[in-house]
Amino acid sequence: MCGIVGYTGFQDAYTIVINGLRRLEYRGYDSAGIVLENKNANFSTAKTKGKVDDLVAISENLKGTASVGMGHTRWATHGVPSDRNSHPHISNNGKIALVHNGIIENYDTIKKMLTEKGYTFKSETDTEVLVNLIQYFMELDANLDFPEAVRFALNEVYGAYAITVMHEDFPGVLVVGRLGSPLAIGLGNKEYFIASDASPFVEFTKEAIYLEEGHMATISLENGVDIRSIVDNSKIIPAIQELKLSLEQIEKGGYEHFMLKEIFEQPKSIHDTMRGRLIVEEGIIKMAGIWDHLEKFTNANRIIIIACGTSWHAGLIGEYLIEEFARINVEVEYASEFRYRNPIIGNKDVVIAISQSGETADTMAALKLAKEKGAFIYGICNVVDSSIARITDAGSYTHAGPEIGVASTKAFTAQLTILSLIALKLGKHNGSLSNGEFMKLITELDHLPKKIEEVLKSTHDLVKNIAKDFVNAQNFLYLGRGYNYPAALEGALKLKEISYIHAEGYPAAEMKHGPIALIDENMPIVIIAPKKGHYDKIVSNVQEIKARKGKVLAVVNTGDTQVSEMADYVIEIPETSECFSPIVASVPLQLLAYYIAVYRGANVDQPRNLAKSVTVE
Repeated sequence: MCGIVGYTGFQDAYTIVINGLRRLEYRGYDSAGIVLENKNANFSTAKTKGKVDDLVAISENLKGTASVGMGHTRWATHGVPSDRNSHPHISNNGKIALVHNGIIENYDTIKKMLTEKGYTFKSETDTEVLVNLIQYFMELDANLDFPEAVRFALNEVYGAYAITVMHEDFPGVLVVGRLGSPLAIGLGNKEYFIASDASPFVEFTKEAIYLEEGHMATISLENGVDIRSIVDNSKIIPAIQELKLSLEQIEKGGYEHFMLKEIFEQPKSIHDTMRGRLIVEEGIIKMAGIWDHLEKFTNANRIIIIACGTSWHAGLIGEYLIEEFARINVEVEYASEFRYRNPIIGNKDVVIAISQSGETADTMAALKLAKEKGAFIYGICNVVDSSIARITDAGSYTHAGPEIGVASTKAFTAQLTILSLIALKLGKHNGSLSNGEFMKLITELDHLPKKIEEVLKSTHDLVKNIAKDFVNAQNFLYLGRGYNYPAALEGALKLKEISYIHAEGYPAAEMKHGPIALIDENMPIVIIAPKKGHYDKIVSNVQEIKARKGKVLAVVNTGDTQVSEMADYVIEIPETSECFSPIVASVPLQLLAYYIAVYRGANVDQPRNLAKSVTVE
């Protein structure tokens, strides 16, 4: 959600900023802008509603004019998407430029104060209020330098932010600050980069500083990176991280879309998530975050899983896994609702937070509440050094690699892999799982990457052809039972996210309690029907659908005859343990959503109104 890129050095700032903004397009945005400090230390600014390509169309004349600059992709919060609401925003005196991710919650109060003092505003944004507040502090005290004025202003605002600021009277200087929204500083050879994540500068340096909560930095070629506490100005010695990200990981690699690439990366991402953790030959699961805190889990009053969106669906499956194999009570909560209902949490509760980005604002807010109440916090996320990784007591990275497509695919199956490892580890430790059952399950888990490869090879072309028949569908119903009920929810979410077709996921047994009223010859129903589990019940559900002329697309095990004979479309997947079937079944459902969206002409990687990293509540 929103993206920041900044640069000071010896290269062409325009090219670096524009290319960096392209790398951040996956975050979701509706407008873009750039500001450069030209050779006379004056600002050159361009901004527009629309995409980075639209920005390039109005700003190419700025190429080669500056070696200092910053850019922004905006996802509208305060004010509609428009040219005037786009970032950067400039102060009333024209000397200060600012880009901002996040929300300033008390902007209205500050705006009224500044208006009374003669300041005027061109936009509806909270960001323009902040840039003028910086000007106000500099005018209030002539001896106050630029970084101190930024710090004073940040101490007056409430909310979440990542900002980058420039001042015409301080050439070559970039001031950045962070509270709630991520910001990384790339350390090059006589050059510095700023970005919302490391992808915009990965080709130039392998060293980065991830700015901590409540910290700000003044960056210049003369003085390097000076990091301070926003609250008291105390100097901070930063930790320099070596980037594991590669340029190859964030490029499409010959695929038409990132989403398709990431679907096909799942055999590798699942394998990477298990690598070093699952050692079948020795019959062990090695997870430091769990191993060091086993008693916290096994003696827990309950485990609360907190997540949003796709991660919430993974959490639902995690509930099934942990309760079945470890016999520990689990509750799954929407992070966005958790903190607002005065939840009962104690020091014997374990809270597991799941987030692909590790920056999800709702999840972060829920974790802070749980931590205040004494719960043990465990994180599952994909991004190293993310906010959730830092706030938790322990955790596991999924190692899925960068996920650029907004609709999560490989991150989801990697999360399920981690949750499976946790459930099996806990079950073995507390004796809920016999050694024989444990060995059977970890062997099956170890085989999943090959089974996903098999699914991709056998179903890709089939699903691609099936998708053509549903291009004009208006509604979809996804049904599953047991472990595959959350898989149905996830399949429906994928379709609605990227194709804009209304879709709902339901427990198959609940069909008779409402959704059956919708079924007719125009209603496609996707039903997940592996042989394991509640197969006979699923057969009855299919019969009920066919009696009402519904069109059935069935995901079944290879060789299935009963459901296959009744269904209009059949997708076969290899058989696996029931608990792992959502991982296997999700892959063709991802492909189905992808190809329907492609045929409908939708922007698959950047669906409208959605953001990859939701950093505001």
